[in-house]
Amino acid sequence: MKHDPTNRLPNSVGVGYKSKHFNDILTKPDGLDWLEIHAENYLGNGGRPIEQLHKLREIFPISVHGVGLSIGAEKALDMDHLHRVKNLCDWLEPVQFSEHLAWSTHDVGFLNDLLPLPYADATLDRVVEHIDQVQTTLGRRMLLENPANYLGFKSSTYDECYFLSEIVNRTGCGLLFDINNLFVSAQNMDWDAITYLNRFPLAAVGEIHLGGHHEDVDDAGNSILIDTHSALVAQPVWALYQRVIEAVGPLPTLIEWDTDVPDWAVLYRDVCRAADIMVSERVTT
Repeated sequence: MKHDPTNRLPNSVGVGYKSKHFNDILTKPDGLDWLEIHAENYLGNGGRPIEQLHKLREIFPISVHGVGLSIGAEKALDMDHLHRVKNLCDWLEPVQFSEHLAWSTHDVGFLNDLLPLPYADATLDRVVEHIDQVQTTLGRRMLLENPANYLGFKSSTYDECYFLSEIVNRTGCGLLFDINNLFVSAQNMDWDAITYLNRFPLAAVGEIHLGGHHEDVDDAGNSILIDTHSALVAQPVWALYQRVIEAVGPLPTLIEWDTDVPDWAVLYRDVCRAADIMVSERVTT
């Protein structure tokens, strides 16, 4: 079932909200126009987090980003969890909702990670069915985020850009384009990032994520990038972001920092840099 987009975030910069930045954010710093929360942190009925969120929704448009629906899992969606997310969206009235192209559930267990899936017909049918359930239950169009890849599947018959395009065509969902995930995947999978970017369905993008990553070494001694959201956005990611903005114009752009969260001044540096890129694009066009 297709759902038309009803509202949009401003074509400007937001941050992933962290409670340690509450007082800094209340001042509505220049260049910061919206906030994003992780749904699973706000599924309770009270307490300080909910109190803060009520205050913030009076000042900023809010985007809700889910991390626990396991859209790509072989098992059925957890409808109890989905209805709790619906309850959050019903009272918060966020501008938009997004989730990951990944899975994290198996049998009765929940794995605390976002795991990849093969790009094949059976997977495509399952993801489409799950997205239809999410959009129907929430009564809103969702965005689907491209994953960070660390391995490939021999059973894949489609590449990622085609797979995402087919999901958009069959469900009417939008896309959340995580550009750090693209860079991490390109390095780990030996993809050409520019070729990927040129094939990505940019017309469906309703939000961009920019975050940091960490370089590690695998068991064979090979370099591997890990999507950690624990550092400033890397220069190659900024370069890819610049290309996207030049291609399609300003889009809602989120600065993510989820682990080893720094003081506001450090995070705000990347907020300002993203805002400057969008302002420059407006001026040149």
